[in-house]
Amino acid sequence: MDHETRLKRLRYRAWHRGTKEADLMIGGFFDVHHADWTAAELDWFEALLEEQDVDIMAWAIGVQPCPDRWTGPMMERMRSITYVPVSR
Repeated sequence: MDHETRLKRLRYRAWHRGTKEADLMIGGFFDVHHADWTAAELDWFEALLEEQDVDIMAWAIGVQPCPDRWTGPMMERMRSITYVPVSR
């Protein structure tokens, strides 16, 4: 599949997780960071989307230990949580 189609598919999957919280965290992360991702980082994110939302969110906020396969620069960026919009 070409790059643009892959990005569209990943964006849809990131924003349609099943709960508003997961949509904001995972979809927001995609929107803010995807433009700079390498092919390997796209692979990482695509594989991460196969995990359960509650696990992804728990790893990102640090309430569960993150498995080694997800630990690294991408998870560190996800842990910053600065990409989640907050109304004030």
